[in-house]
Amino acid sequence: MRLRRDEPIELKTPAQLAIMREAGLVTAAALQAAVAAVQPGISTAELDAIAEREIRAAGAVPSFKGYYGYPATICASVNEQVVHGIPSSSQVLRHGDLVSIDCGAIVNGWHGDSAVTVRVGPAGEDAEADALVAACERALWHGLAEAVPGRRLTDISHAVQQAAQAAGRYGIVREYTGHGIGTRMHMDPAVPNFGRPGRGPVLAEGMALAVEPMLVLGSPRTRVLEDDWTVVTTDGSRAAHFEHTVAVTADGPWVLTAQDGGASGFASLRAGVLPSGARASARVSASAAGANAGGELGHGL
Repeated sequence: MRLRRDEPIELKTPAQLAIMREAGLVTAAALQAAVAAVQPGISTAELDAIAEREIRAAGAVPSFKGYYGYPATICASVNEQVVHGIPSSSQVLRHGDLVSIDCGAIVNGWHGDSAVTVRVGPAGEDAEADALVAACERALWHGLAEAVPGRRLTDISHAVQQAAQAAGRYGIVREYTGHGIGTRMHMDPAVPNFGRPGRGPVLAEGMALAVEPMLVLGSPRTRVLEDDWTVVTTDGSRAAHFEHTVAVTADGPWVLTAQDGGASGFASLRAGVLPSGARASARVSASAAGANAGGELGHGL
């Protein structure tokens, strides 16, 4: 998707942000339902059906389905797939897989967009993958914390980059970025995951942004598969992808797609520990695995 560089950045009223919050909560619930179902043997098409049921049961509409012809409700990107993986009945999750689930919902014409990466299997079995996932989520929260009136757009980008680089030698995918969001899923401004601070538009009350770092274990170079959607690493290294929709408000960042508005994530960041979302995701993966053993877009969507 090519953004018009002369397009003004959409500013939302408090009432409009309240509707975006509704869309964000629907998105969060759909993601939670899909993540809870992750286990060896489930297909990504089944995860897609779960998310779509959740969204439609809430009276909302999937953001992704039909978007430039995209055929599904979620993007389900496995292992070396970075973003935009199309759910399929033939893509069956296996023990040890990393899967990114990206989801969006529309309520009364306003969008929410969020993504999470989980590993299929109990926490602690694959230290390298767990560290990648933790680094990506931590980088997200560092970026979200910069969504404050008066700061510049690339303060977010720089915070993401600094956090990712401090965590290890991870590749930061540069071809795909975050984006503005509101009455459309993708709007100006683009939100890179790298760059110098203090550049770009001044952040103002009423802006809403989708911040979404993508980290890989190897080279950050990517290519698009023949389906014209699925983005993979060129060297086959595994990837992680996290995303939240955040509103810039006088009271600070309001994470519209976090069930608590971001309170626990920012508290964990201040305490220097892993945000609670990653711990919850790991627990979900572990319990699901145990149950099974017993019985250009230029943006992430």
